[in-house]
Amino acid sequence: MSETTVYLDNAATTRISDNVFDAMLPWLKEGYGNASAIYSLGRKSAIALNKARSLCAEVLGCESREILFTSGGTESDSTAVLSAARSGRENGKLHIITSAIEHHAILRPLEALENDGFRVTRLPVYDNGIVRAEDLEAALTPDTALVTVMAANNEIGTVQPFEQLAGICREHGVPFHTDAVQAFGQLHINVRRQNIDMLSLSGHKLHAPKGTGLLYIRGGLPFHPLLTGGMQQGGRRAGTENIAGIVGLAEAMRYAAENIDAKNEHLLPLRERLFREIGSLPGVRINGDTERRLASNANFSFEGQEGETLVLKLDLRGIAVSSGSACASGSLDPSHVLTAMGLTHDQARSSIRVSMSSYTTAADIDALISALRS
Repeated sequence: MSETTVYLDNAATTRISDNVFDAMLPWLKEGYGNASAIYSLGRKSAIALNKARSLCAEVLGCESREILFTSGGTESDSTAVLSAARSGRENGKLHIITSAIEHHAILRPLEALENDGFRVTRLPVYDNGIVRAEDLEAALTPDTALVTVMAANNEIGTVQPFEQLAGICREHGVPFHTDAVQAFGQLHINVRRQNIDMLSLSGHKLHAPKGTGLLYIRGGLPFHPLLTGGMQQGGRRAGTENIAGIVGLAEAMRYAAENIDAKNEHLLPLRERLFREIGSLPGVRINGDTERRLASNANFSFEGQEGETLVLKLDLRGIAVSSGSACASGSLDPSHVLTAMGLTHDQARSSIRVSMSSYTTAADIDALISALRS
């Protein structure tokens, strides 16, 4: 196995950037105090925690009290879904709407809720991987407790009309949650202007460390904690705060939000070259909408090939890509995202995902194209 020299699996995780590492370092060494302690070392950590919360809130366009720090996207998603479900049950509302291509961090809690008496409507995405607003309108009922639709898909990069969907939910008085783990830093997001009630994101997709994330919860929205046992974060999430990780997350969010346009200007030509060069190969299909998608994402199916075999062959060339969602790696089942779009099991199993970052170079793309052509 060759050492990885070309990393093209940034939708799975990203390297920590220098600015994030530098921001974290003091809180990994000298600033190790518990933010709940009243002595000076603890107070310094509490100040850093509050500053990070304010910065995250500024970036998202909300208030500091609406930010809940978590361990990442999965915890944020579960917290949002289960809190809304509990509030719904208290009000006799046992219906939840989602899309057929959500991350398993949404789908698994919803399956558990179905076993507990909830009805779940999974909106179709058609062959382009995009939800239609009219389908949401038709699915809403008086007992709908939550609508949760991701902003951008982790496998095929398609961007949902989440602002339009959120507006529909606001008109009907239904809370709207979006998983923005892939979208944040690539799309302009302002939760207040876009009528988003809850939003999840994860640090390790933004060049911050793994184990960091947040959940935005609109003020006034009923909330039920997932983790209890202490009064940290106003009693909304028990557990000693990861100050270094939170500081790193805030810095990563700041930098990502300030550089969205520059990042997309860098990535779009690289993605379009992938579409031209790889998409034109015999037996290759581009999966997902070619326009309404993240600039960082390209997903292909290779007729007669196994996606995991291609991943391993590329790994031998020092190139890292994935055969789908990193969280589903090792599963024998075809991608639920691709089958929801109408692909056959064989087509879905023949897919690979290429996901780039600001660190991706034209030489990286050259290496991938050359390897796939050989």
